[in-house]
Amino acid sequence: MIITVTMNPAIDKTTDIAKMEQGGLNRLKNVIVDAGGKGINVSKAVKALGGETIATGFIGGSGGVLIKKLLQEQGIQADFIEIEKEIRNNLKVVEASGFVTELNEPGPSVTRQELEQLTEKLLGYANEQALFVLAGSVPEGVDADIYQVLTLKLKAKGAKVFIDADGERFVHALEAAPDIIKPNRHELESYFHMDYRADEAELISMGRTLLEKGIGLIAISLGQMGALFLSKDQVLRCPGLQVEAHSTVGAGDAMVAALSYGIHSGLSFEECAKLGIATSAGAVVTKGTKPPSRALVEELLTRVEVRRLA
Repeated sequence: MIITVTMNPAIDKTTDIAKMEQGGLNRLKNVIVDAGGKGINVSKAVKALGGETIATGFIGGSGGVLIKKLLQEQGIQADFIEIEKEIRNNLKVVEASGFVTELNEPGPSVTRQELEQLTEKLLGYANEQALFVLAGSVPEGVDADIYQVLTLKLKAKGAKVFIDADGERFVHALEAAPDIIKPNRHELESYFHMDYRADEAELISMGRTLLEKGIGLIAISLGQMGALFLSKDQVLRCPGLQVEAHSTVGAGDAMVAALSYGIHSGLSFEECAKLGIATSAGAVVTKGTKPPSRALVEELLTRVEVRRLA
């Protein structure tokens, strides 16, 4: 089972606009409301690919009620810790040029007791058949090393852990040797204290350094340029696909979902990489944070190119 953990979920509103007028009146159109947060987005994409998933984390207030309703309508099991405070609302404004402006609220704080309840719930799901996705931001009151702490506890029970985080959460999590990570170029450059844009050879070298920490698979996202995929024995380069893009919202989460689904389904390293590129490209085509259909992913899979670098 793939269990996604969203500690700071949101009601995502995605809207179109011709051009953002800073300091002026902006009339929005085509407002789409989705259950949001990185882990929730991953669960939605896993389900669209045909996998089974449980979405967990924290929810509260009327937004939490709506998230459970939306997930249940999509056939996704929701098993959240309910907190007293209202969850956040995020607004993503997509201009006709494709430029996206995101306005994300910080979200509510959680108590130590609520965090302990979530930890207990996750450990109840942990076994050798479970793959956990720990993704995104965390609420106020949660320490930056939470993903490191949870990774150690979940791996101790035989589960696999996929980390998709940035900043301090990413840095701390690496010390627990998660099974899979998906940093982007900027996150790697920041981690290795680089003050310039790394080239492909440098990115591969940085990825190999992280593999030495005990990480099993690394996907380095390069945006529209595609991605690099590294394991102990292989390095693959997959160029990005040219598609008619609506926005990049949810593309990274779609790749996390595809890799999680592929690994949990026993696909080969190369098959996982191809599925990651195809699903990510499919997400760029959709509106809001809705995942691409399996039919669209299958169509895009035929166009994915794999270059073996090692």
